[in-house]
Amino acid sequence: MPLHFIQPLRNHPGILAVAILVIAFLTWGFWPQPVLVETTQVKRAPLTVTIEEEGRTRVIDRYVISSPVNGMTCRMHLKVGDEVTQGQTLLGITPLQSQVLDPRSRAQAQAQVSAARSALQAAKQQALSAQAAAQLAKDKFKRYQPLIDKGLVSQETFDQAKTESLTANATKRSADFRVEVANYELQAALTTLEYSAAQPSDITVERVPVTSPINGRILKVARKCEGPVTTGESLLEVGDPSALEIEVDVLSADAVKIKPGMRVILDRWGGQQPLEGLVRNIEPVGFTKVSALGVEEQRVLVISDFTSPTEQWERLGDGYRVEAKFVLWHQDKVLQVPSSALFRYQNGWAVFTIENERAKLQTVTLGQRNGLNAQILSGLKEGDKIINHPSDTVEDGVGLKERQS
Repeated sequence: MPLHFIQPLRNHPGILAVAILVIAFLTWGFWPQPVLVETTQVKRAPLTVTIEEEGRTRVIDRYVISSPVNGMTCRMHLKVGDEVTQGQTLLGITPLQSQVLDPRSRAQAQAQVSAARSALQAAKQQALSAQAAAQLAKDKFKRYQPLIDKGLVSQETFDQAKTESLTANATKRSADFRVEVANYELQAALTTLEYSAAQPSDITVERVPVTSPINGRILKVARKCEGPVTTGESLLEVGDPSALEIEVDVLSADAVKIKPGMRVILDRWGGQQPLEGLVRNIEPVGFTKVSALGVEEQRVLVISDFTSPTEQWERLGDGYRVEAKFVLWHQDKVLQVPSSALFRYQNGWAVFTIENERAKLQTVTLGQRNGLNAQILSGLKEGDKIINHPSDTVEDGVGLKERQS
């Protein structure tokens, strides 16, 4: 430094001290500082790969009891949960009453009765006429019988008399049948007037009983009050709640990974410990379901059976919620790291290990993953310390300082 600059600094030592402090602070500020990181260790532990979906229980054999006839049901005294036995009468159905005749309908019915009576009288007169014709033809045929033997009448005349007799007898029988038909039509017309809901009747109406097909409980009551029902209308649902299965709808992409006999773990059903089950059937037909986010998804029903003792899940009923975990893969001692320690590097995966308080980039080969942890096939060994949740400031060779928990 030129002497003309050194001389003033000697005369003013405070300026020299300030300059030295500024240089020291700048050096300290730009000096590389260790990055504060969270660490974890590579370990061996059980690893399970599952597919998790929400499901529900359902009765295996559900019977929908429908009305066998049109009629009026009595008031339902059974409630949901009531026990029933096979063959027990659950309710009765009374046939519908006749309609009330308004003045116009009653006048038409009376006119139909009068017409039926006149038709009956006409049919009777026609029957009398047919009877007389048949008797005449019969007498004629009897007169010709001795004459044909003596050759007094031709064979053609005799055959014609025989045919006329047979035809007259058939006409008489037809007329008698028309009398019976006219009589029945008169009875039908009289019935329309006689049986009306507006008139009391002493006739005991037959009640159709509806019985239970199995021993079980009432699962659903479609109607509780008395009222009209039609043939095939649902009245009750009966089932055995002790015979339950699990129904879970999964994405079709996950359904192809599930196989019959696969283990199922049932959580969050209300009990203290998870329940066990086995997949029985994957239905071959999918359906479209809209998710909570409004996305259409293709879903498939997977049916499973309980394998846990009955006393552990006997409090469950039809339609209870469960969370099912389908176990795709499981091993007890697996070398693994948290998925949060992994990051993409080139075409594979890598982690940052810690050596001499510095970060070292290490590529790894992964195996099974379950979302939280990943299996390490190569690149790490048990006990290695790695960085969990590496930030953008962590690079290969950077100094590190472990965050204290």
